[in-house]
Amino acid sequence: MIRRPSRWALTVPALALTLGLSACGTSGPTPAGAGALPSGSAKGATSLTVFAAASLTGTFTELGKAFEAAHPGTKVTFNFGSSATLAQQITQGAPADVFAAASPATMESVTDASLAAAPATFVRNKLEIAVPADNPAKVDDLKDLTSPDVKVALCAEQVPCGAAAVKALDAAGLKVTPVTLEQDVKATLTKVELGEVDAALVYKTDVIAAAGKVTGIEFPEADRAINDYPIAALSKAPAPDLAKGFVELVLSPQGKDVLTKAGFQAP
Repeated sequence: MIRRPSRWALTVPALALTLGLSACGTSGPTPAGAGALPSGSAKGATSLTVFAAASLTGTFTELGKAFEAAHPGTKVTFNFGSSATLAQQITQGAPADVFAAASPATMESVTDASLAAAPATFVRNKLEIAVPADNPAKVDDLKDLTSPDVKVALCAEQVPCGAAAVKALDAAGLKVTPVTLEQDVKATLTKVELGEVDAALVYKTDVIAAAGKVTGIEFPEADRAINDYPIAALSKAPAPDLAKGFVELVLSPQGKDVLTKAGFQAP
């Protein structure tokens, strides 16, 4: 079972249990690309904790189930949220095995602290304008977001989706005054889904995931604000071999298939 904790302090991962992973791994074949581990290499660890950007919620939950199926007895726990917040938690000592960020800048704060090495870019993502399904404000393009009659939600500038929004608006030479700044892309999109705002700048993948609840509007400046997503096993991972295996799964053809079907772009 995969759990989505809201605070890392409430989701301290279990460390090595008495049941060895090597024993678990012999109960059946490993699905292709599912991060196979060498026999006995997990040193008894049966819990894996992954910190990941909020925009990866659907895809990583699916990959977590695949990883558990490939390694019976292993539990994958996710902490989804703002990449900036997750990076801060990791540098402050939150126990985690893997970090997947929505921008190289947020990953850099972790690598600069010598808490991860050699992150790999696994996907890219770009923005769309999200509006309620009936589009009551009749938003058609990015310029419409500058109208004082259009209520707009943006991600806070310090988080990757907010930094991308700033880039896109600067590229268009536009200034938007949001009615709210949210701490991650899921919270920003929720404002649209609830009808609390007329539009928001969120990732294309989040628009796809909310199909039927929101409508996505493409705009050309989004191509100048594309975010690369890096992933790395953490140097202080309680379960280093499981961490390596999960990263391998994300980078595998199986992982790429799950991610591209959700709307992510290949790096």
